[in-house]
Amino acid sequence: MTSEPQSPARDFIREIIDADLQSGRVRRVITRFPPEPNGYLHIGHAKSICLNFGIAEQYGGECHLRFDDSNPTTEDQEYVEAILRDVRWLGFDVGDRIFYASDYFERLYELAESLVERGHAYVDSSSEEAIRAHRGTVTEAGTPTPHRQRSPEESLALLRRMRAGEFPDGAHVLRARIDLASPNMKMRDPVLYRIRHAHHYRTGDAWCIYPLYDFVHPLSDALESISHSICTLEFENNRELYDWVIEHCDLPARPRQYEFARLNLTYTVMSKRKLLELVAGKHVSGWDDPRMPTLAGLRRRGVTPEALRAFAARIGVSKHNSVVDVALFEHTLREDLNLRSPRVMCVLEPLKITLEDWEPGHEETLDAPYWPADVGKPGSRSLPIDRELYIERSDFSLTPPKGWRRLAPGAAVRLRHAFVIRCERVVTDADGNVSELVCRREPDADADGSKTMGTIHWVSARRGVPLEVRLYDRLFESEAPGADDSDALADLNRESLRRLDAIAEPSLLDAEAGSHWQLERLGFFFVDPVEAEQGRRVLGRVVPLKDSWAKQTEPARPREPGRVKPAAAGRAREPLSEAARALAARHDLSEEDARVLAEQPELQALLQEALTVCQNARSVASWLVNELPARHRGAGAASLPFRGDELGRLVQMLDQSRITAAAAKRALAAMLAGEGTAEEVVRARDLEQTSDEGALGAWVDATLAENADVVARFRAGNENVLGALLGMVMRKAAGKADPQRVRALLGERLRSG
Repeated sequence: MTSEPQSPARDFIREIIDADLQSGRVRRVITRFPPEPNGYLHIGHAKSICLNFGIAEQYGGECHLRFDDSNPTTEDQEYVEAILRDVRWLGFDVGDRIFYASDYFERLYELAESLVERGHAYVDSSSEEAIRAHRGTVTEAGTPTPHRQRSPEESLALLRRMRAGEFPDGAHVLRARIDLASPNMKMRDPVLYRIRHAHHYRTGDAWCIYPLYDFVHPLSDALESISHSICTLEFENNRELYDWVIEHCDLPARPRQYEFARLNLTYTVMSKRKLLELVAGKHVSGWDDPRMPTLAGLRRRGVTPEALRAFAARIGVSKHNSVVDVALFEHTLREDLNLRSPRVMCVLEPLKITLEDWEPGHEETLDAPYWPADVGKPGSRSLPIDRELYIERSDFSLTPPKGWRRLAPGAAVRLRHAFVIRCERVVTDADGNVSELVCRREPDADADGSKTMGTIHWVSARRGVPLEVRLYDRLFESEAPGADDSDALADLNRESLRRLDAIAEPSLLDAEAGSHWQLERLGFFFVDPVEAEQGRRVLGRVVPLKDSWAKQTEPARPREPGRVKPAAAGRAREPLSEAARALAARHDLSEEDARVLAEQPELQALLQEALTVCQNARSVASWLVNELPARHRGAGAASLPFRGDELGRLVQMLDQSRITAAAAKRALAAMLAGEGTAEEVVRARDLEQTSDEGALGAWVDATLAENADVVARFRAGNENVLGALLGMVMRKAAGKADPQRVRALLGERLRSG
């Protein structure tokens, strides 16, 4: 079993395809995934792979794997093979649908000559700096270089000499003749070909001129009869040029380009350039380092293709850029690994205990199940137990804090699968460090009226198996590494890898390479297949059992009066109840939200209903605990005019960036007023987030005009007011504007003025 969804969710791209098939614009759906073989694929590519191959599979079409290999200086066969391996590992059959842009070089050149002959392209002999200067700015039109009026005959002769290798790099380029005054900078006579005397990994030295992406991409799509060319949003401005190239060349098909939001993940970099810096600078062991977001790294870490496909389905396909919390990815991993990982015990930092009431030399073996009862899988293993055992050093405290539920002087705990022990004496070394605990078994947990404090894991000291355990953590400490074009390496987490000499129970002695295990109380682990090939047994942590970063990074949230029931106030430091702990573990909730939900069964019921629609339990719980009471004061959940699944739909729209947080709060208020379902309210009140340049620009311009004094302060050097202006625009837009695009537009307007 996995957490993979049974059917694809609806999204705007599938709606477009449905309409195209119904209207007859296309008869067969053909998509493509076109990576450049200049690096390894990362988790962001997985979203695109799942979308393109998934659509082709859903509509009975086909998806082409096409290598966009028109840059000979960065591409390599190693990357081609790695990409093929990754796509197949994700579960998609490429069959014989493997294509290379380099196979079209001759045809692309013929089309380039045709553009020159018809006056749509010309050879420019200007330098790169001169071409850039003549393009103008976003507020000023470009101007022609001296070579723009070259005749087709002269340009064609120069182009043929360029191909023949008569000129050095940079001497000439081929440019499209379009519109130097276009508001779209991409349309100001873009470069189509440049001279590059470089060896190509497939074509060798046959070519010394190479086409650029904006020429290769549309033509390759057309030559392969692609019906829907699906790109990420950074290519939105390229679409006009894509259409121009298609329109001005003699081609067998007329594909169309559509853009969707790429995957942006917190604590992660998605730039191939930055990933290459990590590899080249030896900050990681290679492209397949388990801390890397590359598919090779994720595979070696133990992430399954099923989990990646489930994650891609869960985050959905949107038109608006947003950042996905890596905690959601980790939650998806836990769901998947929970059903495929037998439970065993391993001690990472051993502390010896001696059972003084156990006869020396006596050995026993327990029968312990691999799976908890709620998973319902069969299977057990023999678990040796002796007089001398190891427990985690962190499971003992000489001076335990309030609420401590593990071992301490005079305290009792239960050994997992075994019995209760009590600490009788503490042995220390010459430096005063605890070196051994002397304990006794408790025949009955409540024999002397005391209460067992908790359960801990352990292994036999004599019959345990030594192995190396690697604890992987997030590679970056910052939620947005390298933000504002700063050096992402400055945000590296220097504690992202810890190597430990651990002791495990014997059942791990024969653990197969590539197998998954849950080390009880420690996390989900994977037997490293690369190390296994070298004869080493290494367990690497795939993901902890719960999000250990939430407490470190989540700022305190001020609460409005009335958000928490009076009975819960003032108890933030009390230990969680068993019910709250179970909720937090099951749904990966914050302790605060789990505490409130555990006290209010009606909210728990709403949570379960919401999770049938939206699997982001942490977000749903936050809305139940914080937003719902603030807008539904004094009334119980039974009086709500909607069910929990409607709240789930609202949170899902927020997660998919269809609406902003401000719009979601307005929608919730309308739902509480009985105005309809989440979809009905969002549609009726026109709350969907927009990134339309015209609307955003109008809101920005109106705000700047109305706040000339604030604008003057910015231009006088007080850039802190940018945040205030952003808030003004968002209020004017009633929370509908894409805040990232608004910030960019504000910066452009303020700095150009």
